Amino acid sequence: MKYALVTGGSRGIGRAVCLQLAEMGYPVIINYASNKEAALETQKLVEDKGVTAELLPFDVTSNEEVEQALDQWMENHPDDYIAILVNNAGIRQDAMMVFMEDSQWNNVLNTSLNGFFYVTRKLLKYMLSKRFGRIINMVSLSGLKGLPGQTNYSAAKAAVIGATKALAQEVGPRKVTVNAVAPGYIATDMTQDLDEATLKKMIPVGRFGTAEEVASLVGFLASEQAGYITGDVISINGGLYT
Repeated sequence: MKYALVTGGSRGIGRAVCLQLAEMGYPVIINYASNKEAALETQKLVEDKGVTAELLPFDVTSNEEVEQALDQWMENHPDDYIAILVNNAGIRQDAMMVFMEDSQWNNVLNTSLNGFFYVTRKLLKYMLSKRFGRIINMVSLSGLKGLPGQTNYSAAKAAVIGATKALAQEVGPRKVTVNAVAPGYIATDMTQDLDEATLKKMIPVGRFGTAEEVASLVGFLASEQAGYITGDVISINGGLYT
């Protein structure tokens, strides 16, 4: 059976993606680092759709935890494999670079970039051997245009964009696609500290996006119909490009 794994799947965009993939019929593995209560809520929402949902806690920044958790899952599912991987885990620790602490730089880079590397590397060989896989990396408008106060976040997401384009070329012959989704301002817990009233004036459609809108795009990229789309970065930002 083909499973879908969503890192950082307990809240926000991650939760919406879990629900979208469940609607497509995929059993969903919900990864989270610490917020078990939110993960349990997401699990119930997925199960309410009549689909299997499993919780798989691990810290994406720790290769040891990634290896241990996924090895255990594979041992418990000898006849299944993870065909859909959504690398959604990410954090913001904004600061002007002149004031940025080492920890703020490292934490953000480790979560988005190293997390992508550790999880994707572990699952890739199974997708290649099965000759089907969908890898969708959650990046950001920040990684495309850069945003002040987010040098760390912009660097992390830009790095994942580069990795997406390179990996797509490596695995395309085996019918594994690799794409990135670049949201702009989306109304989630991660953006609740932003000045929405001011920022939405800069957005041509005049509002923040929703997690469900992002999840719909992820769902299409995860589908069979998206087999000829790879190495691409698709923006979902209400027209906010510059």
